[in-house]
Amino acid sequence: MSDAEERPKPGFFERLSALLSGAPEDRDDLLAMLRDAHARKLLDADALSIFEGALEVAEMTVDDVMVPRSQMDVIELDAAPAAIIAEMVETRHSRYPVIGENRDEVVGILLAKDLLAYLVNADAFSLKAVLRAPMFVPETKRLNVLLREFRSQRNHMAIVIDEHGSVAGLVTLEDVLEQIVGEIIDEYDYDEEADNIVAEGATKWRVKASTDISAFNERFGTAFSDEDAATVGGLLMEAFARVPQRGESIVLDGLRFTVLRADGRRVWLVSVERA
Repeated sequence: MSDAEERPKPGFFERLSALLSGAPEDRDDLLAMLRDAHARKLLDADALSIFEGALEVAEMTVDDVMVPRSQMDVIELDAAPAAIIAEMVETRHSRYPVIGENRDEVVGILLAKDLLAYLVNADAFSLKAVLRAPMFVPETKRLNVLLREFRSQRNHMAIVIDEHGSVAGLVTLEDVLEQIVGEIIDEYDYDEEADNIVAEGATKWRVKASTDISAFNERFGTAFSDEDAATVGGLLMEAFARVPQRGESIVLDGLRFTVLRADGRRVWLVSVERA
């Protein structure tokens, strides 16, 4: 048997290390090497996307991905348990900031599962007793640093504060991870085509950005062209001439589109209402 036949075939990381042995000089050089690795079949498309996302996270700050203060779903400290459960059924989150007199007074974080104590013994239930201590971070914090803090402190949500100490929004572990791996679908996300467009009132809808333009036109009676953009997300990127950020709005054909979820590469979810 020859020496070549005896040597084990190099694994993925060995091949990648060999490719990068030229010591890239900067971020753009590293990206070019990774894309070249993809072209040479050393990386598949998903792996390349994760590497690109990880590099983007190092350049992004909390205010790039946070849920703005105005869009936070919160629980009031003096709310009745029945009202809290109704809010959770409607909004379907696993964690909620609990506030005092206003949104600047975040007194704790409530996990939905902690309400099981109320169902077991309603008379002995105390909202204050089950609250977790809130984690506060500045809106200028780098996402890669926040990710380390989430891991070390075992937190999944942080309250974002501005330079004046006021609450600017919130950010979750999922928000950060989605910048690396793309949208994370869980059991509460809309995952059926029939749920691409969900009514949230008489004049407001929640729309997945992957919805086909033709389906959108049929639902809303619009006449958007699908030649340049095949989906609602593509339509918004064409209209903004860039990837819009969470919270940004634009009016098109009598409809106001507000971005609910987006990352540095694409739009994921939008709110649509009659302008």
